[in-house]
This record gives sequence, structure tokens and C-alpha cells, in this order.
Amino acid sequence: MLFGIHLTLLIGPTVAVPAPPFVMEALQSAEVRFGDDGQSGFELVFQTGRGSPLAALDSPLLTVPLLKPFNRVILIVTLSATPRVLFDGIIADVQFNPSAEPGRSTLTVIGEDVSVMMDREEKSVEHPAQDETIIALKIILSYAQYGLIPMVIPPLAIDPPIPIERIPVQQETDLQYLKRMAGRHGYVFYIIPGPVPFTNTAYWGPPIRLGVPQRALSVDVGGETNVSRIGFRFNSLQPTLVSGQLQDRTTNQTLPVQTFASLRPPLAAFPAWLVNLPNLRRTQLRASGLSAPQGFARAQATTDASIDAVEANGELDALRYGDLLSPRALVGVRGAGYSHDGLWYVKRVTHLVQKETYTQQFTLTREGLGSTTPVVVP
Repeated sequence: MLFGIHLTLLIGPTVAVPAPPFVMEALQSAEVRFGDDGQSGFELVFQTGRGSPLAALDSPLLTVPLLKPFNRVILIVTLSATPRVLFDGIIADVQFNPSAEPGRSTLTVIGEDVSVMMDREEKSVEHPAQDETIIALKIILSYAQYGLIPMVIPPLAIDPPIPIERIPVQQETDLQYLKRMAGRHGYVFYIIPGPVPFTNTAYWGPPIRLGVPQRALSVDVGGETNVSRIGFRFNSLQPTLVSGQLQDRTTNQTLPVQTFASLRPPLAAFPAWLVNLPNLRRTQLRASGLSAPQGFARAQATTDASIDAVEANGELDALRYGDLLSPRALVGVRGAGYSHDGLWYVKRVTHLVQKETYTQQFTLTREGLGSTTPVVVP
């Protein structure tokens, strides 16, 4: 037990089981990284050595079959008597660093979330008469052995392919294809561990900017402060508008294409794309073989994906915060002043669990300055 926090490690080749006591005793730190712009990953650092007669031939941990590549790893954190699945992934890399100093040799086990198994084989597959929503659902369901629960959100513009006109063709791995389809609509694809061990939620849809915010990150509010450091950055060059012309493949007519604003729910009172409208970056739509709905959807996706001009980076102590900060969701900030208080989208979170500390580093984003709400969940 660590000041009210307990870490459980399940590991195994097919069915993950609780790690043996000597493996848990050797565990020095566990780092878990989440983000909506790439695969999540973990890093476990074990202290190892050859101090006993039984270890004359090799370090004991190197002979443990549990710590081998492609074994499954599940990390569960119990905070305030409530267990939470922190991570579910696959071992991809094992690094051994021997040292002449006693107790300094380490074994580092590195891995990624279960989506790494969707990136192992390039495929040439046709998906006749199936739009991107159906294709995403079909691919995710083919990995049921990893407990994937699909959460697929249909895009605003759906253009079902008619086989006599076109057939969607996949010529890459399943993971690459899911992400490429998502990018056409300003969507994201990622794996969320849980809600219970041995299950994962596979999310294919827009960044989640609605819902009940998490417990607030409190800055400089006396005894209720739970953020040890935080800094803000305003990149006014990031928001982008798209314009151009598109020849509709079904009618052969040339249509103008123009984006004017983001369609994502606003989190800031003064969005950068609106405040700096005359000076926004503008790009041309360059695409061929698209219908009008597809062309407009891809132009809007480019604008929507570019709007988060303000970024916050910081660190908090899990014990003072009293919860696990979840990525890809909303969180409130208070105490930083009107310009930076309010609701934010949690883009990345890194958990670092050690024997005496549990910290969470985070990256928040939104489209501008100013709070849209007078209060946030404390």
C-alpha cells in the first residue's frame, strides 16, 4: 500500500495473471503515457542483479517467462479503495542494463496498448458497399480476443460507396487504415483501457469535447491547490481555414469549397480563429475523385483539427488530486485567472508511479482564451 494507492500488475502470454511477489518487489517504477495523437505506451523498470547463488548463470528476472515480448500487461491502480484499470497493453521491447554497482542493474519492459496488434500486418483488402463507419466497426470487431468494445461515431457527411462507381481499398495495416479514415473527418482513433480488466474500448470518432468535466485542476488557491506546476502557451499561427474548388465526381460540376469556422463545441470565450480571423493561415483543398459531401467534410476536418491554439502543460500529485486524470476528456482549471480558467480538453497524460510518489504530467488544449463558464467542478 502506497499512501492510499496500490498498484496491481497482471501479466502473461495469453491470460494475464497477478505477477509473483518477487517480481512486484523488484518493480521500481511504472510509467504510462496516453494521448489522442498516437499510441499509448508503458514502461516498467525493475531492479535486478545476480547476487544469489541461484543467479550464477543469469539475472533472475531475465529467466522469468512472464517478462517476454508479446505478453499482455494489465496495470490496475486502487485509489481510495476504488480499483481502476490504468493500462492494458503488449510488451514490445525488453532492455537489460547491467551495472558494476550492487542494486543498480535494471530491466526495463516497454510496450504499447493492444492496438499494436492491429499494426502487425499490411493488408490488401477491398470493402465493397461499406462506408467508413461500417469498415471501422468491422475491423475493430475482428480483434475481439483483446476485449475490444467498439465505440464508433458516424461522421456528419457519409458517402456510401456504390460498387459500380468505387470500392474502398485498404493497402496498409488495420491501425493505419483506421487512423487514415479518421483523419478525413478530423476524427481520432485510440484504445481506452477498461472499464474492467481484460476489456478495452476502441474509440473512433471526434475528440470528446462534451460531457461532465473531471475534478478541477486548482492553481494557487491555498490549501486546495493540487497542481505542482503549470504553464500556458498561445500559438496564434495554428488555426487554419481551407478554400479551393472541387469537381464533383458524380455531376462533374466545379464547386467552390470554403471553411469559415470550427464546428467543434467551443471551450474558450475568445477563440483564436475568430479573434485573429483576418490573419489566419489559409490553405487550398487539393483532392481528386471526391463527391461534394466528401470534399466539404475533408476541408472542414482540416479546420477543426487546427483550432486548438492554446496549450497548457503541467504536473500534479495524484494523492492531492484524489483521482486519476483521464485523457481525451474535459477538465476544469481554476485559480489561473480568467484568461486561462474554465474548461479544457485533456490531450495527453503521463502517469509515473514510484515507491514513494505518484505524479501525473498533463497537456491540455483549447481554441482560445477566456472561460465560458463561471465555475468548474471543484
